[in-house]
Amino acid sequence: MSLTSILSAADIANALKDCQAPDSFSPKKFFQLCGLRKKTPKEVTEVFYILDTDQSGFIEEDELKFFLQKFSPSARLLTTAEIKAFLKAADDNDDGMIGAEGRFQSLTDSLID
Repeated sequence: MSLTSILSAADIANALKDCQAPDSFSPKKFFQLCGLRKKTPKEVTEVFYILDTDQSGFIEEDELKFFLQKFSPSARLLTTAEIKAFLKAADDNDDGMIGAEGRFQSLTDSLID
């Protein structure tokens, strides 16, 4: 399964365009622009497992570096500051990982509301 089977290619391109510059990535805005906010909990979980490169059930700091490239191979890497901010917003127990259950699911709602 690919991200474009869940999200529209145009929405993904729009979201990536918005955060082309280093340190311009905002999870809140990115999830809104790519259309993830409008998806069902099942679809959000499917997106999570596409982003979970090592299939550990968690998205770790090293996977977040390549977060945008999962949406498009030509996208830039997230900066260290962006990774830290993303983790701060999504890692509810400060273990350095975002789990499929709970926080990632709520990110599509809580960061946008």
